[in-house]
Amino acid sequence: MQNTVHIIGAGISGLSAAIRLVNAGFMVHLHEATQQAGGRCRSYFDAATNLTIDNGNHLLLSGNRHALAYARSIGTEAGLVGPKRAQFPFVDLATGQRWQLDLGESRLPLWVFDESRRVPDTGLRDYLALMPLIWAAQSKLVGNAIPCEGTLYQRLVQPLLLAALNVDPPEGSAGLAGAVVRETLLAGGQACRPLIAREGLSAVLVEPAIRLLQDKGASVQFGHELREFGMSAGRVGELKFGGDSVAIGPDDAVVMAVPPRPAASLLPGLKTPTKFRAIVNAHFRFDPPKDMPPLLGVVGGLVEWLFAFPQRLSVTISNGDRLVDMPREELAQAIWQDVCKAGGVQGDLPPWQIVRERRATFEATPEQNALRPRAATAWKNLFLAGDWTDTGLPATIEGSVRSGNRAADLVLAMRRS
Repeated sequence: MQNTVHIIGAGISGLSAAIRLVNAGFMVHLHEATQQAGGRCRSYFDAATNLTIDNGNHLLLSGNRHALAYARSIGTEAGLVGPKRAQFPFVDLATGQRWQLDLGESRLPLWVFDESRRVPDTGLRDYLALMPLIWAAQSKLVGNAIPCEGTLYQRLVQPLLLAALNVDPPEGSAGLAGAVVRETLLAGGQACRPLIAREGLSAVLVEPAIRLLQDKGASVQFGHELREFGMSAGRVGELKFGGDSVAIGPDDAVVMAVPPRPAASLLPGLKTPTKFRAIVNAHFRFDPPKDMPPLLGVVGGLVEWLFAFPQRLSVTISNGDRLVDMPREELAQAIWQDVCKAGGVQGDLPPWQIVRERRATFEATPEQNALRPRAATAWKNLFLAGDWTDTGLPATIEGSVRSGNRAADLVLAMRRS
């Protein structure tokens, strides 16, 4: 008889678990409380710009093995595009200086030995000072592991860790930062090629997964919010959705892939992160100049990363709590001024949209990281997934996919036992 698994939540972690399990022969039932899949990683049509935009500018790297394997499994790896070589142009808005970090194509970080490829005005000793971060404990602060000052910090370490941790780097978990550095800068250019879903996150990472699930006989229900678990004899015996309920058979499993707040309300006593940070994204309807790179790192201004898409310039600002209550037009104007400086473009404020995700990621501090639960729970047929669970990484797409894979592997192990 075919084993059945119910997956609660159709974000990236829920989708990755669902794809892994449907490919392993499970009957998959996917339940999503809202009317769309993708969670914090999705696209939508925006009337203000008359464009399809993403609710966040998510960047993948060629070393994100799990995320790329997920894209491959739904047939969309080709939709993640980037340069052939791991090169990152930067501009300092305060000084006007421009440079390019060239990590090359090696499996080793040989670029640090080449003055023309590393950050200008840095020496080998600056990079060696980052070594304590590589194997630091998750309970240690970044600010206590490495010097958070100087040219290398301002021009590379701070932008990289701010984007990864979504907190001011010195207050972040050194262990989480070390995991990022090990899997990117330390793994050489081969692991650092930037990859962007140019046609939109939903088109590349979400909609094809839903289609594949349906093609393989899975059921996908939107507007189907789980209200309560019915527990008996140390396992989930029933899922209560308000208007209807579903009995869970003795060999069936449940993967809960919802954000931390609903997870904690569904499972009283579940330890989850309790503090979160915002990310601000801005989108402008504007044709990028032909020579504009698809991704530009920006230091010394409000903008941190500038993305060039067809018909659109988009911006990401991490650790954005200070901006969530700023008047929208004022914020759009301030960001557009930085975009003009950084991108070498001119013009009045074009059609724009500001997307402020107030609870974009859990706070990647040692204190909050310690609250992340493992995938297994006290109930033998219930498993957790989500970038806020204990993945060993900050809240990223790669972490989301890993968590979904981990939950799916535990379901598979349950079938074998």
